[in-house]
Amino acid sequence: MKFLFVTREALSVDLAWQLKKEGHEINFFVQDASEKDVGDGFVQKVDQWEPQKDWADVIIFDDIGFAATVERLRAEGKFVVGGTAYTDRLEDDREFGQEELKKAGVPILPSWNFTSFDDAIAFIKLNPDRYVIKPSGKAQNEKELLFVGQEDDGKDVEQVLEHYKKKWSSKIKVFLLQRYAQGVEVAVGAFFNGNDFVEPININFEHKRLFPNDIGPSTGEMGTSVYWSKPNQIFELTLGKMREPLRASKYVGYIDINCIANGKGVWPLEWTSRFGYPTVSIHMEGVISEWGTFLSDIAHGKPTQLKCKRGYQVGVVIAVPPFPFEDEKAFRKYSEDATILFKKPNLNGIHIGEVKLEEGDWKLAGRSGYSLIVTGSGMTMQEAIAQAYQSVKNVMLPNMFYRDDIGRRWAKDSDMLFAWGYL
Repeated sequence: MKFLFVTREALSVDLAWQLKKEGHEINFFVQDASEKDVGDGFVQKVDQWEPQKDWADVIIFDDIGFAATVERLRAEGKFVVGGTAYTDRLEDDREFGQEELKKAGVPILPSWNFTSFDDAIAFIKLNPDRYVIKPSGKAQNEKELLFVGQEDDGKDVEQVLEHYKKKWSSKIKVFLLQRYAQGVEVAVGAFFNGNDFVEPININFEHKRLFPNDIGPSTGEMGTSVYWSKPNQIFELTLGKMREPLRASKYVGYIDINCIANGKGVWPLEWTSRFGYPTVSIHMEGVISEWGTFLSDIAHGKPTQLKCKRGYQVGVVIAVPPFPFEDEKAFRKYSEDATILFKKPNLNGIHIGEVKLEEGDWKLAGRSGYSLIVTGSGMTMQEAIAQAYQSVKNVMLPNMFYRDDIGRRWAKDSDMLFAWGYL
């Protein structure tokens, strides 16, 4: 089949490469100038995507922000994987995302939306408690701005808000204060075909901080452990209740809710209404079905299922400077055009991030330093961890770094989730 990818930052290049390896034809369009070289040599690139829309059997949009275009193409009779205005807003507007969950009967943590730092600071003074600061809109892409308070009276959150008022007021226009909840951080996701969820569902555990033991700035994700499951209590209490709104919006793609689970309930924190990164690469480690056929089926609204491995999958992000920050000067000094080498020719579990292929060599591309995702599988979580890190040892890349504890929370987290009856 013929697949056209439309991407702002080349986030879906690994998925496009997977489809090419399955024998499909790929045209890949990258919007941002700094990401134009990502995927060169791996997939066929195009400078404009609109002239290719009649060529494609399926068009794939890999991020939020394309809803108007997606809906226009569907009205023209095109088969599209991508977000709608409704699902884009679920992720982009945190208050809306929480209110829609509440409307569907999902209990939510108390939260308050603000457009003024002074108002938020005054609110905490009147209502001392432990809070989390969550920017909304484009500012939520700056993962280091999310702040989890540590003090029960909220004094540390007040200090951070004072700092944001001075330094970030031009970027943070709307933000959420959410009451902190102690428990296990767990996410539940599934593909949706415009009419219903596709089984199995995916249970995943993100590791967002830069350093092991959840120290350092939030990066979005440094790695994730996952497994595929029949719908369980976590799904039924959260994502499963959103079937009708998703059906009404005719959403096609992957959708995920990150939650905190404890003895009192499962509390949704935030939406991802698109492919997750590096989650989709870790999905590839566990999915046996052909991705091209599957994506075509959901774009056409066909009832389908995924065939997946039993057991567990783990994915580790390998990065170089300046990740997770934006610093073009640092990228040029430490990382630009650096060659990725492998000790052994076996590339099982190796997935590309911002990489290009030149004269047979894998080289870094883009500007972010997000280079590779390395995955492993096993019938136990420990086996999946061991396989992933064995593959990490095969990678040679100057200045590379990664977390060495992805998946290791499972022993403790699973005990609590089983004890509470959610798994």
